[in-house]
Amino acid sequence: MIRREVLTGLMALAATPALSTNGQPVEPGLQLGDAQPFDANTVLAEAKRLAGRRYIAPKRIPEAWTEISYDDYVSIWFDSRNALWAKKPGTPLKVDVFPPGLYYPYPVNISVVEGATARPVLFDLAVFDKTDKFPDLPIDKSLGYSGLRLRAEIEKPGVHQEFAVFQGASYFRAIGTGDVYGLSARGLAIDTTDPDGEEFPDFRSFWLETPKDGHDTFVVHALLDSPSCTGAYRFEITPGQPLVMDVEATLFAREDMDHVGIAPLTSMFQFDETNRDRFSDFRPAVHDNDGLLIMNGAGETIWRPLANPKSLQVSAFVDNDPKGFGLMQRAREFSDFADLFAHYHRRPGLWVEPGEGWGRGSVILVEIPTDKEIYDNIVSYWRPNNGLKAGSEHKMTYRLTWGDDSAYGNGLQVLNTRIGNAFEDGIIIAIDFAPGANVPDDLDTIDKIVQSSAGTHGPGIVQLNPDTGGPRLAFKFQPGDAKLIEFRAQLRKDGNALTETWLYRWTA
Repeated sequence: MIRREVLTGLMALAATPALSTNGQPVEPGLQLGDAQPFDANTVLAEAKRLAGRRYIAPKRIPEAWTEISYDDYVSIWFDSRNALWAKKPGTPLKVDVFPPGLYYPYPVNISVVEGATARPVLFDLAVFDKTDKFPDLPIDKSLGYSGLRLRAEIEKPGVHQEFAVFQGASYFRAIGTGDVYGLSARGLAIDTTDPDGEEFPDFRSFWLETPKDGHDTFVVHALLDSPSCTGAYRFEITPGQPLVMDVEATLFAREDMDHVGIAPLTSMFQFDETNRDRFSDFRPAVHDNDGLLIMNGAGETIWRPLANPKSLQVSAFVDNDPKGFGLMQRAREFSDFADLFAHYHRRPGLWVEPGEGWGRGSVILVEIPTDKEIYDNIVSYWRPNNGLKAGSEHKMTYRLTWGDDSAYGNGLQVLNTRIGNAFEDGIIIAIDFAPGANVPDDLDTIDKIVQSSAGTHGPGIVQLNPDTGGPRLAFKFQPGDAKLIEFRAQLRKDGNALTETWLYRWTA
């Protein structure tokens, strides 16, 4: 999925000054249709009703709209003076819409909820501005908005900054204050990596609750639909650092779904100190996130550095009632990337915290080879054992926390992992851990736990890293004939965990 370049262009165009006459807005504003009844069960009832019928694919917009180039797409943009509630003083939320076209062939329905009614947002190309480079495209009733963007007064009164975007299939993105867009979340993943192909559910409709003056939490409802299931979603979003989304979802299975992904995350990892030798680049690293963090049901905290393998690899971390998992960005200094444009050091991490026991299953990590940073090649989600059966109803809640912090779980954090050839023979792995008051002055009293599934390795050595102030565990290994080795390492003191558990899959 190539989406980062689209969002970058849209954010830049959103800041473009709009035209006016004598300083007065001349744009029409988003218009609303006739009111329909709406309550807390409306989306749930619609999802259940659709699940009882055969799947009907949404109608596509004219093909000419999806054949345009990226440059064409960013030459049309929403005029923010037309935003929902733009003309209502004191309203804490403004909502923009995105044009159809390019990667977005299906329109979405958007409605505004106020009291016990909902009114649809009517499609109107006049709410967009465009340059003379935008092509002349056919206009018919199949056109509609491709998504929406939320903006609020986060740092300065009167200045509405964007903090979340819903666009494309069931994808959505958010950022903590001061961050820039990076990884995405999805409503649901189905059959990811399956040989017959992945199924991508769509958010077909959104309902935005009219915000109350003085409130900083906003509610979005969404209807999900796909050949295998439907779903009713409620997002309660509180911007800030971090941004918090409380999600309630009910799924209705049309078909048996053996491979279903709950709370799926999608990101990009190209290279860092583990595979820097494979890329000729002026930057020391390129990634939205650098590790998968898991706090499992047993209370163990696991850090798995991400990889850009030469062939597809899938890892499953078996668990029962996980306490949380997420894709994190622990590289937080500009010097970690030296990129003045992408600002990878400001990309958020995303932590998933179940609201109830999720039972038995696995945290899945999918790593796809990539040679370009424009491709999202990392996927992670919770896969419940036994999947979902046709005709079943599955309710779940979870919290998504988008932001800079990656301090979840127990033990000293893994700050960085470095891998490279040893001076004579073998390969060296160096793992830097964060400093902590419980690190003994005598590092020789620390127990080093290093395990591998193949090859041979030394016992390792623990030294103080003067740059981080924390301990570094380094060890050398010889892979022999092994093409794949699973590593596990941890520092302990007096039989107790001192650090997170570091896991890594090395491939030849």
